[in-house]
Amino acid sequence: MENRWENNQSIMDIFGTNVFNDKAMRQYLPKSIYYELRKTIEGRKELDPAIADVVAAAIKKWAIEKGATHYTHWFQPLTGFTAEKHDSFITPPKEDGSVLMEFSGKDLIKGEPDASSFPSGGLRATFEARGYTTWDCTSPAFVREDAAGAILCIPTAFCSFTGEALDQKTPLLRSMEAVQEQALRVLRLFGNTTATKVIPSIGAEQEYFLIDRQKYLQRKDLIYTGRTLFGAMPPKGQELDDHYFGTIRQRIAGYMRRVNEELWKMGVPAKTQHNEVAPAQHELAPIYAEANVAADHNQIMMQTLKRVASQQGLVCLLHEKPFAGVNGSGKHNNWSLTTDDGQNLLDPGRRPHENRQFLLILACILKAVDTHADLLRESAANVGNDHRLGAHEAPPAIISVFLGEQLDDVLQQLLRTGNATHSSRGGTLHTGVKTLPDVIKDATDRNRTSPFAFTSNKFEFRMVGSRDSISPSTVVINTIVAEALADACDILEKADNFDAALHDLTIQYIAEHQKIIFGGNGYSEEWVNEAERRGLPNLRSMIDAIPALVTEKSVRMFERFRVFSESELHSRAEIKYESYNKALNIEALTMIDMAVKQIIPAVIGYTGTLSGIIQSMNAIHVDAGVQSDLLTEIGSLLSEANGAVRILRSVAEEAQGIADNKTRAHFYHDYVLPAMEALRRPIDRLEMLVDKEVWPMPSYGDLLFEI
Repeated sequence: MENRWENNQSIMDIFGTNVFNDKAMRQYLPKSIYYELRKTIEGRKELDPAIADVVAAAIKKWAIEKGATHYTHWFQPLTGFTAEKHDSFITPPKEDGSVLMEFSGKDLIKGEPDASSFPSGGLRATFEARGYTTWDCTSPAFVREDAAGAILCIPTAFCSFTGEALDQKTPLLRSMEAVQEQALRVLRLFGNTTATKVIPSIGAEQEYFLIDRQKYLQRKDLIYTGRTLFGAMPPKGQELDDHYFGTIRQRIAGYMRRVNEELWKMGVPAKTQHNEVAPAQHELAPIYAEANVAADHNQIMMQTLKRVASQQGLVCLLHEKPFAGVNGSGKHNNWSLTTDDGQNLLDPGRRPHENRQFLLILACILKAVDTHADLLRESAANVGNDHRLGAHEAPPAIISVFLGEQLDDVLQQLLRTGNATHSSRGGTLHTGVKTLPDVIKDATDRNRTSPFAFTSNKFEFRMVGSRDSISPSTVVINTIVAEALADACDILEKADNFDAALHDLTIQYIAEHQKIIFGGNGYSEEWVNEAERRGLPNLRSMIDAIPALVTEKSVRMFERFRVFSESELHSRAEIKYESYNKALNIEALTMIDMAVKQIIPAVIGYTGTLSGIIQSMNAIHVDAGVQSDLLTEIGSLLSEANGAVRILRSVAEEAQGIADNKTRAHFYHDYVLPAMEALRRPIDRLEMLVDKEVWPMPSYGDLLFEI
């Protein structure tokens, strides 16, 4: 039976209804204007300003029919969030008091937010305020319905007055052009003259936690930082693996249903939903889309997850590690290259050993990842991810590539003999049960500990943090692959004997960069030692990774393909240091505030009550040994916590006095973080000793299991 939604509509009825997609463009635009706009969207022609007014009028008419009263240039500054300023369609009142609803081509194409109020890493000063948003017609406009009403959202790029990118979208679009240009060179070498476009495609899996809103509001750490800074583990965590893929509880199922409906209206193809490993943790995954659109879709997804949660008495936590002791949340960036004539360039086919084009591209990707492993690691670096990566729940901080048995075997054949003569096949899985059908197996298993794993026809980059945009990692993947493809084409295009040159270059790249290939347990200490022996970087923290942005090889590559200028790279490094410092400062101050104003007073009150009980028991000559031992233990921990507060306050104040952002970041990492851990230890132990009715905030058990 067909699934029905509001007003008895089916999924097919509601999907994309709030998107100015191709169907809407055909309906609202004159045919000639439609075809001109399609040429721009497909990259065949620059936008003709002459058609902007017609397109704007059509979008306005469509949006008003959807109930929209305002529009916004929806953009992605370097804050980690999206930004928007709402303007109504109304014009100044006429003499009779009436107004018109207007939206010009200029309104569509350009906006002017204050560039000095967003992170710029020194590119913009407070007195240099001008910045521009510019319409990205490759990502369709959409109407979002929320408490503000219906808002027309126009995806835009955001640049400074002097042209530097101040957002995530601009470098993403640049990197897409770069990898497309170089991939087309490869296709031409192999005789493909029909493809005119190569599209990086992305499928971004999104993990998140859901907790009850009333309990959330009782936790200052969750409110201010997005994660719990204190909290003892409950008797049960994720040990039984019973939550993963378990039956979805009814309250959560209702939430997921509403999220799906909202996303489908806005054209986000939400596909898969399930419980994740940790209690109260879940995952939502969409169908693949062009990288630029997929990045916008993921931003819409995160906004929708949080908005719908607030409407239903819940809170969606997107922090990478909201609870210590259970799995944190990530975002898997599934990346592939597809052509407009129907090829997936990462599809090895049934006989990979004979697929020379695929083997060249694979060898180039190995070269790219090995050469720029530090940069790829940096693309997933944020404060929250430091608590997650390498913690036996997520890929290690060491970049490696998993290829699987089939491709490993093909590459080893090439290295041993210079030729690959066969590809291993998957075979058949026999269950041993007569009533169950035999299953055709894939040619290789999967490796969930690998940060960059080949999975049939794509690479899955599994290090991205759950609240991060997928744009930075996609920019890096696109650009490093573009560089490797370009280097290969520079050689092959000059070769007198293409076949011989192709054969030799493919083997050369595999031989030189095979150290990046690893198919074992990425969580093991043995791999850490082996990676060091191979010379692979192990950038354990965000501040260790940031310098990769501004190395000579990174600057040279990004400038070569016009993705980033050197000043843009240095600005991003500065922003990352600054964001690290601000996040750690907020966390430290929040810990001090909670300890001094909530936890320590509550424990002191409890010790007073306990002392009174002991005195009463002693007065009537009843043994109070247990109570006395408990009071002594609590007193010792209370003293330890009080001393830890003084130390944390001191180092946090000292950090604020350091002027240089990089130096301050290292101080936070080396001194403030350990001081925070030193404060957490006694307080978490106190939580296990103090009466639950006295403890001033919901426990982990309350947050994770009572929803």
